[in-house]
Amino acid sequence: MTGEIALYVLSAVLMLIGFIGVVMPALPGLPLVFAGMLLAAWVGAFEQISLTSVVVLGVLAALAQILDFVASLLGAQRVGASRSGLIGAAIGTLVGLFFGLPGLLLGPFIGAVAGEIVHGRELGLASRVGVGTWIGMIIGAVAKLAIGGIMLGWFLLALLF
Repeated sequence: MTGEIALYVLSAVLMLIGFIGVVMPALPGLPLVFAGMLLAAWVGAFEQISLTSVVVLGVLAALAQILDFVASLLGAQRVGASRSGLIGAAIGTLVGLFFGLPGLLLGPFIGAVAGEIVHGRELGLASRVGVGTWIGMIIGAVAKLAIGGIMLGWFLLALLF
């Protein structure tokens, strides 16, 4: 019984850290939320939270990750990003991970601008691409937050009913 309680607490901690990760991109937000929900379902022998619910929650978490990635790309493409700008934004995102929240917020912008300048674009257009990339990231984060809310609602309904 004590082991079960510890696993439920771990499940709740994973979900909490995951929701923090939805808005702090350094953490794999919704995958952690899903891991916590899966752990809770497993501890409960999939009685309250069925395998079907776990599959739905997993699909939602995967969909959120895909939407987040696509939103950033579409934001950059919408303002005319070149392949170099897109690659720069991706590299900037990865490098930004090592610089905490400022790096996570500025990395994609700086990477996109640098990529566009390497591509031969003027600073004005390169900056627009950087802003477009950043706006796409914000839209992706909002979508992830909404899907996270849906996941939490589904989980709570399954748990309570």
